[in-house]
Amino acid sequence: MTTLAVMGMTKNTGKTVALNHLLAQAAASGVALGVTSIGRDGEDRDAVFFVPKPAIVVWPGNLVATARFTLERAKVRYKPIDATGIDSPMGEILVVKVLEHGEMEIAGASRSSDQLTVIARLKQCGAALVILDGALGRSHHASPAIANGVILATGAAIGGGIGDVIRKTRDRLAILGIAQVDAATRRRCEPVFAQGGVGLWNSQDETVFQADIATLNAAETLLQYAESDVATVALSGAVGRALWRTLSTLATRRPGLTVVVNDGTKLFVEATDLALLQKLGAQVVAYRGIHLIGITLNPFSPLGGSFDAQAFLAAAREAFPGYGVSDVMLEEEGNLSLRSSP
Repeated sequence: MTTLAVMGMTKNTGKTVALNHLLAQAAASGVALGVTSIGRDGEDRDAVFFVPKPAIVVWPGNLVATARFTLERAKVRYKPIDATGIDSPMGEILVVKVLEHGEMEIAGASRSSDQLTVIARLKQCGAALVILDGALGRSHHASPAIANGVILATGAAIGGGIGDVIRKTRDRLAILGIAQVDAATRRRCEPVFAQGGVGLWNSQDETVFQADIATLNAAETLLQYAESDVATVALSGAVGRALWRTLSTLATRRPGLTVVVNDGTKLFVEATDLALLQKLGAQVVAYRGIHLIGITLNPFSPLGGSFDAQAFLAAAREAFPGYGVSDVMLEEEGNLSLRSSP
């Protein structure tokens, strides 16, 4: 794994704390680390709720790709390494080498193509692992086209009790974690995902339709094939509700329909929608499966309704046995206790 994305279910789920934990662990292990963000992070107060935020804490030797304006407020010394030529609302994205331990605000590229360029530049400058920090309401950085692995931060800020948070997290995992397609279907669909657009194949694996059209506008086109022999549908772009309704129509008339999407970050539907389509006999798979390697928990909510940390951790580990589940603050407190004990 060379690129790791950290994404939050919503604001205040502990993403920055989890990121800082990873940065500290990497420093302790001597990992050559690069860091960037798809938005802005590390500012003193949350830009939406205006509550205090934990700062991003960087370490000597870290390579950071961030906008020029954020460097003017950096609380650490750094050495300029490279310029990417990528502009952002906060200035050009620059690569710097951190010279001391301390706090830093990071604002990186927002477009996927620019993120790939920034990640490549960080690796060229010597980063063995690049950590990509997410932003509110945006998960495309978790796409396997960008990141080899993903850590999901969840917590009390989502709202409701522990059971509600676990249910909402399970629903998000159902979308992000759709299985990767089998090798034969992947080969058949490869031209669609290489060129973009939509493709349809019949039960004899013959091409029924293929065109480079925007998936968000493809519902009407697909409906024209509602009475045709369609066994596989490949959709390279975003899948919203209008297109989903069309897929449900196709699934009703063609049991066993296979829908191949780019990855789970391209599905803009609910877990219940996914379950209903599956009940019709269809399967939804990913051209590239997301490698979700862990879940971090934040039992505290600045808006009220915090949980007991140990109870939350126990419930989440029971609910998600297939994932590494961690409360990094509890881990750090435990390590501190061990170090200070006789």
